[in-house]
Amino acid sequence: MVKIGYWECPTGIAGDMCLGALVDCGLPWQYLLDSLKSLGIEAEYQLTTEVVTRNGQSATKVYVNLRQEHHHHDSEHHHPRHLPEIESLIQAASLPERVKRWSLRIFQQLAIAESAVHGIPPEQVHFHEVGATDAIIDIVGTCIGLDWLNLDRLYCSPLPTGGGTIKAAHGQLSVPVPAVVKLWETREVPIYSNGIQKELVTPTGAAIAVTLAQHFGEPPAMKLTKIGLGAGSKDLAIPNILRLWIGEAAENQPKVELQQETITVLETQIDDLSPQVVAYTLEQLLTAGALDVFTQSIGMKKSRSGILLTVICHPETAYVCKTIIFRETTTLGIRESTQQRSILNREIKPIQTKYGTVNIKVASWGFGENQQIINVQPEYEDCAALARQHNISWRAVSQQAIAVYQDNLNHLGENSVF
Repeated sequence: MVKIGYWECPTGIAGDMCLGALVDCGLPWQYLLDSLKSLGIEAEYQLTTEVVTRNGQSATKVYVNLRQEHHHHDSEHHHPRHLPEIESLIQAASLPERVKRWSLRIFQQLAIAESAVHGIPPEQVHFHEVGATDAIIDIVGTCIGLDWLNLDRLYCSPLPTGGGTIKAAHGQLSVPVPAVVKLWETREVPIYSNGIQKELVTPTGAAIAVTLAQHFGEPPAMKLTKIGLGAGSKDLAIPNILRLWIGEAAENQPKVELQQETITVLETQIDDLSPQVVAYTLEQLLTAGALDVFTQSIGMKKSRSGILLTVICHPETAYVCKTIIFRETTTLGIRESTQQRSILNREIKPIQTKYGTVNIKVASWGFGENQQIINVQPEYEDCAALARQHNISWRAVSQQAIAVYQDNLNHLGENSVF
């Protein structure tokens, strides 16, 4: 059984919301306090929790209250902490290994993003923006909770951008703040606007999400076993709640994440066009970058026979494909739908056969050491040209190309799955 977590973030994500959702999921309060104590900074903060309502829904709120008097009298902590200091705090704590590893990675991501924004090396980033103590408790606390839940995978929904401005150490900043946008960019996070003009994703929340989530998008298929609700600080137009869904995925789910992409499907039926024009239109569409084009015979009104023209293309070439269909055919309307498709990684490898060079399309899934070759196809045109030239069958060239490819593989000892 694979245990999955999914952050659902209709009002964004922040460190305290992550903590709230984890406590709501059953993370024992005393265990959290004791684990955080090992950082040795408990004189600087006090952690409290309560159940609050947001737009009529109850959720768990965790507060990191900084002990102000401690900051004023103790000059040692008056300066903002830098990355190396935070790293050594985490290293020295008695925490599970992966809690340290995750926490360090989140802080490094945060520092890299801030450093890119301010144009300074990551080590020199001041963590006053994120309030160093808050950030340490939020980040390490979240990692303690995720470790306690013992999830195999963590996913996250698309994130809302928010809007407006906030006060920061350097004056007013527009939302989403630069560090958050930088963090989104590192993972090509899907974002959208929900119309709420407030800071919805904080730098800490963004760093936690981009470091720990394996994928951003719709909830993965699972059997839902538990849900934890973490409240944000403000009341918003929709309930300001981060939901952590916990579930089980079937064991037989592939260990390899298949790549998904969004495609546009265009369709129109035509009943009064010469077949030659149809052939020309298909050629034009493929030249314009359509991924695939096909026609089917259909029976239309008044028992006329017609064709259904279907074009599969990337969303960015949809406009060009529509203009070609309108220009070349007699159709007056085109239906358009957006679909997801799962794709294999593709790579073209030139192979030297005894007849000449043949390009082979190698399809695989997974990345790095998990990569598996699923199927291997010689390019039709290459084989056809050599078959004509040597006056042999197309199949002879194709089989020779695959044989040479297999040979090369065996020398390299790569794993292939047919």
